[in-house]
Amino acid sequence: MSARTSPAGRPVTIRRAVARDAKRLTRLVRGSGAYAGQYASVVAGYRVGPDYLDAHRVFAAVDADAPAGPVLGFYSLVLVPPELDLLFVADAAQGRGIGRLLVAHLRSEARAAGLDRVKVVSHPPAEGFYLRVGAVRTGTVPANPPAVPWDRPELEFRVPPE
Repeated sequence: MSARTSPAGRPVTIRRAVARDAKRLTRLVRGSGAYAGQYASVVAGYRVGPDYLDAHRVFAAVDADAPAGPVLGFYSLVLVPPELDLLFVADAAQGRGIGRLLVAHLRSEARAAGLDRVKVVSHPPAEGFYLRVGAVRTGTVPANPPAVPWDRPELEFRVPPE
């Protein structure tokens, strides 16, 4: 577990997600305002199950003063090939610096795993966030209808050794 202070000044703990978090993470994904409107179909049936949590490095951000409380955000790091598979911040926690804390944690985890870069295929509206937190645009992933009917920015986080 890792306790950090968000830029908004509130203590946040980032911990490994466990099976009992699966339903909360699924609700966070499906309820994300970033996927409203034309993007809703992509997350409508999405499920973050205990099997997914076992297979990948998934970390949840929670209020340090209420660690059993709501999940403020989470990310999933796939090691082979190195990719940020998911990163979501709860709508109610937007603007508190949770995303930045998760990305900093991601980079630390990637470095500890011996990775020098982590690929990100971004949700189009999230590209600006990734660029602001240090990702570099590397290309475009073409649409794949019907699952994903729009092109997506491809970026990467470069992870220099300590």
